[in-house]
Amino acid sequence: MKIGIVGLPNVGKSTLFNAITKAGAESANYPFCTIEPNVGMVCVPDNRLDVLSKMYETNKTTYATIEFVDIAGLVKGASQGEGLGNKFLSHIRETDAIAHVVRCFEDEQIVHVNGKIDPIGDIETISLELIYADTETLVKRMDRVAKQTKSGDKKAIAELELLKRIKAHLDECKPVRTMDLTDEERDIIKDAFFLTDKKVIYVANVSEEQIPNMDTDPYVQKVKEYANSQGAQVVTLCAKLEEDLSELEDEDKLALMQDYGINESGLDKLIKASYSLLGLISFLTTGKDECRAWTIKKGTKAPQAAGKIHTDFERGFIKAEVVSYDDLIKYGSMNATKEKGLVRLEGKDYIVQDGDIILFRFNV
Repeated sequence: MKIGIVGLPNVGKSTLFNAITKAGAESANYPFCTIEPNVGMVCVPDNRLDVLSKMYETNKTTYATIEFVDIAGLVKGASQGEGLGNKFLSHIRETDAIAHVVRCFEDEQIVHVNGKIDPIGDIETISLELIYADTETLVKRMDRVAKQTKSGDKKAIAELELLKRIKAHLDECKPVRTMDLTDEERDIIKDAFFLTDKKVIYVANVSEEQIPNMDTDPYVQKVKEYANSQGAQVVTLCAKLEEDLSELEDEDKLALMQDYGINESGLDKLIKASYSLLGLISFLTTGKDECRAWTIKKGTKAPQAAGKIHTDFERGFIKAEVVSYDDLIKYGSMNATKEKGLVRLEGKDYIVQDGDIILFRFNV
């Protein structure tokens, strides 16, 4: 899973990314590797794995991961190549979702690119650039499909009508993700990679002084109202505090969070929100050798989940031996859950649930 971090200059985007990379480099909770200078990979916090690792005295613990990409070059006119426009657009196309950092703090020492603090104006500046880019992509596609309709191609005719609807929507400065499209229609346009079709988390970045009242802050409220109108999520955090937290050991980190009256870091909230945004869950495998979380889409059936581990598991799938994490922890051991009849054998139609602990039986 790849999340692109976007935002105007001086909104805290780079500070947040620095927090992500430092957390990964220096904290056991976030194993980190540098893929490129602007890419950081961190783990999805999952206390279940920590508990299972202690229970099984496992040799290795492997968390689900998220890749964050710091996307540079975002300025007004980016769709026309301003700044690093073309490069930034290509980077967004490669992501699964967008974390849009929005400045919600006053600071005379940090100049705002537009001269004033205006969270909604900032959001709309970037949104318009993405809409302009999508419109250009759409027009090119419409020209190509229109040529195909001349032969009476019914699929092309249907696609052209869909593209006309999308263009009308974009012309009203509305993102593609807010359209009411069927699964079939989304399948038709999926290879267009429309930028405004990507799901968004708005990251409301506040100052350290705003932290005690950040959830009721007027700027943050504006962002939440805007997000609600689009069915988007909002995570409120202080990027400067996140950067400070990322440099501390766990004990000192908890003490600093307590000083600010928070029980969960903004980075943890952002990671969890990103995971949830894309409709992802984790099933678990556990034992002496390794405890691991495997990322799948909600609604995935057992054979396809097995295929995440190895293609042979899916190809030769027989049964899945399943127990829920909560039941295992409640009764303390696999033997105890078996005695209670809580370990189930599930077949090919079983839909895997978040927190399922699974042992796959297969034969190739």
